[in-house]
Amino acid sequence: MPLKRENAEAMQPTLEYLLGYMEKRFDEMTQRFDQADQRFNDLQGAVDAYAKRADAYFQEMVALSHKVERHERWLHQIA
Repeated sequence: MPLKRENAEAMQPTLEYLLGYMEKRFDEMTQRFDQADQRFNDLQGAVDAYAKRADAYFQEMVALSHKVERHERWLHQIA
């Protein structure tokens, strides 16, 4: 059933309101996605920083372990 011109013109304000509402909602969704992306990037940066500190700590522990083993060998040699 074709839409008559009078009916289309009568529906125009309703359609404009609906399109405006949908555009507003999509803008809100885009803003929320942008915020979620920013939070994810912040979280990723924090995890990377923690991983870097943890790696440095573990490397230091390996170096200390080797140092202790070397000192123990020296003490056995002295004894």
